[in-house]
Amino acid sequence: QVQLVESGGGLVQAGGSLRLSCAASGRTFSTNAVGWFRQAPGKEREFVAAINWPGDITYSADSVKGRFTISRDNARSTMALQMNSLKPEDTAVYYCAAALWSSGSMATMRNRNEYRYWGQGTQVTVSS
Repeated sequence: QVQLVESGGGLVQAGGSLRLSCAASGRTFSTNAVGWFRQAPGKEREFVAAINWPGDITYSADSVKGRFTISRDNARSTMALQMNSLKPEDTAVYYCAAALWSSGSMATMRNRNEYRYWGQGTQVTVSS
């Protein structure tokens, strides 16, 4: 069992930055692939970014490439999402997630159904 807790969300103006963190506890986190997803009101939960174990492969959604960076610290069982140049369309609840496997194809790592454990979410609001 893995428990995930997100933090770092908030209100920011367009063009600003936020750093989301996700802390894991319980069963070992260090050998699981992890990812970030987001869900805006009235929309499906969508992929944002993912990173494998040990952290040498990352994938990002086209909408955030060049602006968002995913990272992990296996020793501390944490992961982060650095978000720069934020846009109003980035407004959503952001969720961290952990898989039961360490690495997979791009299609697998982008698929929310492939992740077993989820955090409770943190709200990110970008004002124009």
